[in-house]
Formats: sequence, structure tokens, C-alpha cells
Amino acid sequence: MHEARQYIKKENNAVQCTLCSHRCRIADGKHGICGVRQNTGGTLYATTYGLVSAEAVDPIEKKPLYHFLPGTLSYSLGGIGCNFKCRHCQNWQISQADRTNSRLVPISPNEGVSRAIAEGCASISWTYNEPTIWHEYTLDMGTLARSRGLGTCYITNGYITEEALRELVPMLSAFRVDLKAFTDDFYRKICGAHLQPVLDAAVLARELKMHIETVTLVIPGLNDSREEIDALIRWVIENLGPDTPMHFSAFHPDYRMTDRGGTPGALIEKICTRAKELGLHYPYSGNVGYSRFDNTYCPACGSLLIERKGFSARIVGLDDRQCTNCGEKIGVVRHVA
Repeated sequence: MHEARQYIKKENNAVQCTLCSHRCRIADGKHGICGVRQNTGGTLYATTYGLVSAEAVDPIEKKPLYHFLPGTLSYSLGGIGCNFKCRHCQNWQISQADRTNSRLVPISPNEGVSRAIAEGCASISWTYNEPTIWHEYTLDMGTLARSRGLGTCYITNGYITEEALRELVPMLSAFRVDLKAFTDDFYRKICGAHLQPVLDAAVLARELKMHIETVTLVIPGLNDSREEIDALIRWVIENLGPDTPMHFSAFHPDYRMTDRGGTPGALIEKICTRAKELGLHYPYSGNVGYSRFDNTYCPACGSLLIERKGFSARIVGLDDRQCTNCGEKIGVVRHVA
């Protein structure tokens, strides 16, 4: 049992968790919405500290992160639990699992960093389920990772509080955040959460100098209207900047959302084209096979900078962070400090 960070003791042995934006008030003997932070005798414990459900060495492009250490490998770890209850979750077997029905392997922070280095990885990513609820573990491992020259990545739904995100600043390099929709109605009905805390966290992450990329899974009939997509793109441009990579991915039926078909590739192509029209420099497609929006092009001269095929990437037009053709500075992280 590992005592949690980010909580406040209350009367009658209750506690209030301040890690995610649910800010659960948890009675003695109970756990929060995430299922993995438990109050025992007035002390909040992180019950899955160091317990891993999934371990892999992935191309960083699989996260997807296209502008953070492109063409490198990322040591990727997942746990169990989630603070969302998304009806379309593609990793529901672990996000909705608990310790009684999961096969978990212990990996210490030091061992995780050692494995990442041994595998030739340039970064560590906490992914597959929500990393926010693994806060103590990722903080400890990430601090070690940065001291050894590795980048660190949260693949997150963005439902983290300001105080928790600020605590991660010394160790967290990249914040790859899902913008699941641009209406609170979607977040309430489909995810069991709210939109505004996600937007607030994304803005704060940018202010804290983390690298940011967004992902939106486009679901037919739920978040794919022209008005909503336009509003989402404009918000990103105005609040995160036009150099923010936005990934638009095609939905396929899964978990508790099998009542609709997959997203046509033509719609993803149309959304990416529209994003360019609105002034976004780097829109990308996902889950649609080959597309011209797989690659990175210079927003100034149009030269090919990074060519991608599947999850492989080949840098063809960058000299560090500049376009080799016109000298334009490109918003891409090639090295971590």
C-alpha cells in the first residue's frame, strides 16, 4: 500500500481526493470513481502503485505523438482503472478492470527506467488507461527518467486538477490530450465527466511549457457536425496555438457503443482539410489507412518535412527544428533537455 498524494483529510475519516476534476469525497473503506484510490482509516492509498497491466515498446507515433521525438521508440506502460466511463472505450478490459480480476505485474520506477534505456527508447509513455490516476507512480518514475535523459509522456483524457498538473511540471515533457468532443452534453452522457476541466488542463499544460498534441475520435452522429468540429478547431488555434498538432481519428464500434458504424475515411480527410482552411498548421488523420494527412509539411512553403507510413516516420526536410527548404521554424521537439 502506497500513500497517495493530492488529497485532503476530512472529518469522520473521510478524505477528498484532489487529483482529478471529479474531486471525489471518499468515505472510510471506499474508493473514488477511478476505482484505484482507496480510503483506509482516513488515509488515501494509491492501490495500484507499481502494478502494470500492459508493457510495450512502441513507436512514439502510435501514441499518437507526431511532433515529439519523431521516429523514436517509447517505453509504454499501462495500469488499470479510469476516471472516465466512456461508452466507446477501446481499452475497456483494463480501464474498467479492478485488482480482483486483473493480472498485474510489479515494475518499480527504477526498473521501468532501466528497461526503457535497455530497449533503446527515447521516452516513457504512460498510456492504455488513464495515467492521471497513477500519479504517484508516474511522478516517481518520470523524475528518474528525466534524470537519465528520457522524455516523458502522458496519454491522457485531461481530467487532471491544476494542483496535480503543476506537481508534474519538473518531470512531464509531453501532454497528449483527448478532446473527445466540444460539448458538455457529450462528456456527461458518453464519458461521465465535463468538458471545461479538460480545456482548462490543456491551456495550463501549454502555459507550463509542456508539448501538447490533441486527439479527437470522430463518432458519426455524436461529435461530427460541421459546427462542432469548426468550434473545436478554432478553440485550439486560439487557446493552444496554430502549431498544435490535432489528430482526427476514425471511430470503430466497440464496448458499449456498437449501435453505429465506423467513421468514413472521407470525413476524416474533409475535417483535416477544413482545419487547414481555418488556419491550423498540422492536422493529422488516424485509423483510415494511407492519407496525405499522415505526413508533416512546412506551413510556410509546403515542403515535406516528415514522411510517415503506418507508425514509422522518416525525417526528410528538417535541420533540427527548421525547414531545410525555407528556414521556417517548425514546432517539433527533436531533443529533451
